[in-house]
Amino acid sequence: MTRIFDPHIHMTSRTTDDYEAMAAAGVRALVEPAFWLGQPRTGVSSFTDYFDALLGWEPYRAEQFGIRHHCALALNPKEANDPRLAGVLDVLPDYLVRDRVVAVGEVGYDAMTPQEDKAFTVQLELAVRHALPVLVHTPHRDKANGTRRTLDVVRESGIDPGLVVVDHLNEVTVRAVADSGCWMGFSIYPDTKMSEDRMVALLREYGTARILVNSAADWGRSDPLKTRRTADAMRAAGFGEDDVDQVLWRNPVAFYGQSGRLELDGPEGAEASGVRAEFEGSSIRRGER
Repeated sequence: MTRIFDPHIHMTSRTTDDYEAMAAAGVRALVEPAFWLGQPRTGVSSFTDYFDALLGWEPYRAEQFGIRHHCALALNPKEANDPRLAGVLDVLPDYLVRDRVVAVGEVGYDAMTPQEDKAFTVQLELAVRHALPVLVHTPHRDKANGTRRTLDVVRESGIDPGLVVVDHLNEVTVRAVADSGCWMGFSIYPDTKMSEDRMVALLREYGTARILVNSAADWGRSDPLKTRRTADAMRAAGFGEDDVDQVLWRNPVAFYGQSGRLELDGPEGAEASGVRAEFEGSSIRRGER
């Protein structure tokens, strides 16, 4: 069975059926970065409730299917522009010391505003202070300039580039990130970002080192099984099992393992593990069997 670690997926937006399908496809661990939910948040307490869910409810849901859930926490770039949410940066340090928090993220740029500059810089400083890796979101618009600006800010921060993954890359932006010493992140989507075949072509060109492949599945049109589909495409293109295991398992383990907080040993599903039936009074089970 292929073992898969999805290094960037938003399970808050997915159903319990998705967890079941992911487990059947070989997903054994994941990282869920904090992101924009679509509906703008109106205050800091909305974020703290969200952070608490990423540290409690989502790990509980994942454990029902033998999947280890970790998270990255941050004020995301889009909402960094909302003055009502500036206080998130003040409460974030209290969360960055928690178990299961294996990175700061998503940080970076959406529209490349001064507010985003400030939030990005502050959160890179927090990552250095807490010795955590960083997951960086590159903008969907003007991606080439956004990626260059991202690398400038990372370099100016003094953080070890080996602790940074620059995500949502494509054929245009990958070379600069490869040359920077940062990790290269690729999101595989049905229509946008990268496809499995394009990813395989880049793996042929750049090799398998310092590359993270994720589904970035969220509330939009996306597919939480894109990591498995990429593994299958690699095999079909002639990559060996060791290459597949490096890209889909060992690379994310190596990157997030720098936090010292990965928990990868675990049961094969709730029935074998005796996972508690409820989390703080709530259960994913509804009604009698």
